[in-house]
Amino acid sequence: MTERYSTIAILLHWLIALLIVGMVGMGLYMTGLPDERMSEKFELYQLHKSFGVTVLFLSLVRLIWRLTHKPPSLPGHMPDWERFAAKATHWAFYGLMIGIPLSGWAMVSASPWNLPTVLFGAIDWPHLPYFSTVADKKAVEGMLKEVHELLAFGMLFLLVLHVAAALKHHFINRDNVLCHMLPVVKPREESGKKQ
Repeated sequence: MTERYSTIAILLHWLIALLIVGMVGMGLYMTGLPDERMSEKFELYQLHKSFGVTVLFLSLVRLIWRLTHKPPSLPGHMPDWERFAAKATHWAFYGLMIGIPLSGWAMVSASPWNLPTVLFGAIDWPHLPYFSTVADKKAVEGMLKEVHELLAFGMLFLLVLHVAAALKHHFINRDNVLCHMLPVVKPREESGKKQ
């Protein structure tokens, strides 16, 4: 039985998690900036897009890794509904980790401003062909902006749920679910609970 996630899976998990938390914070900050600070706003948008493409790439790598490497087993004492919720949450994460950057990319591609995306100030990133040629760019951009924001708030909700569930397993159930993903903590003995 697999006791822990692989080092690659752990590294990708924490790196993507840090990027997502940082991007949500950056997104909330930059959208609240007044137009008088347009230069700063532009730089933050470029950085946000750079990290978004990074999250997209890392999430695709993580998904491929997950499909080709068996994760640790869930504790035997978990009820069926909790197992289903855990699996559904993880697949929802993959959907959002890929869907949010794609929606942002589509939004930028549909923008009537037609601003370039330069990843980390060095790599020109293309617009998506379909969205850059739509007739009513302003309306499509507005719709995609709403989708992007709704998905981001969905990600925040899942993050809170995920952290709460991990802490519940660690401190209330006293099982190894959280330890499976921590980089330095060894799994503990689960006395009286079958794995």
